[in-house]
Amino acid sequence: MKRTLLWTPRVLGIAFAAFISLFALDVFSEGYTFWETILALAIHLVPTYLILIVLVVAWRWELIGGIMFVGLGAVFLAWFVRPFHWGTFLLLSGMPFLIGLLFLLNVATRGGKHDATDEHR
Repeated sequence: MKRTLLWTPRVLGIAFAAFISLFALDVFSEGYTFWETILALAIHLVPTYLILIVLVVAWRWELIGGIMFVGLGAVFLAWFVRPFHWGTFLLLSGMPFLIGLLFLLNVATRGGKHDATDEHR
């Protein structure tokens, strides 16, 4: 169970970053020049950059990363405040909340004794 709780938020974080990245692919159908496409792609990947930065932090410092993922869920909730279907809100904001809670749960079950990645070195 400890291994599952260790790896589940990490795998979900990677999968969520990959999923969010798919939305950036629409820039290729816009008819931009090469450099405009590169710029548009970089801008569209900002949410992915945020997820990956928080994931790198959470990988090493689970408590801080867990809090950051919960915060990222709140940011995404405010960022994507369009008239979306409730399922869209649940996916775009709920996943960072879930990932953050799993990181925090992992810290809580260990009692803060050591870093979770230390046991696998």
